[in-house]
Amino acid sequence: MMEPLRILCTEILPWRLLKERAEADLGFPIEFMEQDFVTAQRTAAMRSDSYDVYDQCFHNLDIVWHWRAIQPIEISRIDAWEEMSDLARCVGANGTGGGLGDTPASRLYVQPDSTLSANPTGRISMLPTVYNFDSFAINQGEAALDVDRDVVSWSELLNPRWQGRVALVDEPAIGAFDLTMALVAAGRMEVRDLGNMTVEEIDEMYGHAVELVNSGHFAPFWRRASEPVDRFSDGDLCISSIWSPSVVAMKARGMKVRQASPTEGYRAWHGGLCLAQHLQGKRLDMAYAWFNWFLDGWAGACMARQGYYMSVPERVRAVLDSDEWDYWYEGKPAARNLPDPHGREAIRAGDVRSGGSYRARAKHIAVWNSAMDEHNFLVRRWNKIIELAEARRARRRADCPRSVSAN
Repeated sequence: MMEPLRILCTEILPWRLLKERAEADLGFPIEFMEQDFVTAQRTAAMRSDSYDVYDQCFHNLDIVWHWRAIQPIEISRIDAWEEMSDLARCVGANGTGGGLGDTPASRLYVQPDSTLSANPTGRISMLPTVYNFDSFAINQGEAALDVDRDVVSWSELLNPRWQGRVALVDEPAIGAFDLTMALVAAGRMEVRDLGNMTVEEIDEMYGHAVELVNSGHFAPFWRRASEPVDRFSDGDLCISSIWSPSVVAMKARGMKVRQASPTEGYRAWHGGLCLAQHLQGKRLDMAYAWFNWFLDGWAGACMARQGYYMSVPERVRAVLDSDEWDYWYEGKPAARNLPDPHGREAIRAGDVRSGGSYRARAKHIAVWNSAMDEHNFLVRRWNKIIELAEARRARRRADCPRSVSAN
């Protein structure tokens, strides 16, 4: 029996929805190894022989490339390369792709000396795939406010009206940016370069985080996209860092959840596919076949229904229903009720995507998810914040075992 192509991934990839179709089209089995962000990063860097393809984000590249866990990708073997959006291929192209931090193009191309830069060559470090522009969400059903009108800044995460019902994502290259943007927007601290903070700035952010945890302003942090869905539904949370699949899942439950479009800009991320260093021969051919299938349109249409954009938009457009394209990419009011990736009605007729069209949202990037120069120090400080939050939750459970749920 043929050995499966092993794909190390996170929940960014809705692989359960793709597996059957991909295996039928490609003619070989695929094994998906889903882990949370932090665990996947560790596995990718330290156990590169355990997988064939690594599906993650550009801000993780510095780690896996440093450890030589992955090999260059030959552009000549990517069928849709010339159709790819400039967002990942060019810095600041066509008025989009701005923002601080690890812009994808800055580490896309492999140079002759094996360094990574924005200088085009025939080889790339990661194949650009899905991406999005994130912020935070508010349950309008609980809050009785108009998010588009009343919530205009990242500082809303610090608003006392949300005391005890605020959560951040537990990933230092993501959650730390959400918190820092909130602190800067509220005038509580200043940062020279949000995408590459100094030790002193990280320490200052840490101090504020400790205060917010100890005062009970922050509820426990979350690591998987399903967690805020359940916690918003239970009433544990009213406002939280959010990923678009969580928003769509809550809408499918009939919840009035809305993503904010902060004036300071979004925190953007860009996913991609990497080749494990050990791949060669037939298994390398299988990996390239998966790359080309993934960009062919069907997968991109599936992920559009959970709010993600794909690097080859015209191929996605050819598969999506025109009403879906108009809502997800063009920012137009939904002409009818639209489905989520599972086929459940999620978007109601007349709804407009938060932030509007793809182009409007792409022009509004504040920072990209990044592994900054002081990433190791940030991780140590972040882990301490998480420890404090977990200790506080444990104390509350011990004091009030019957009244304390996820909080």
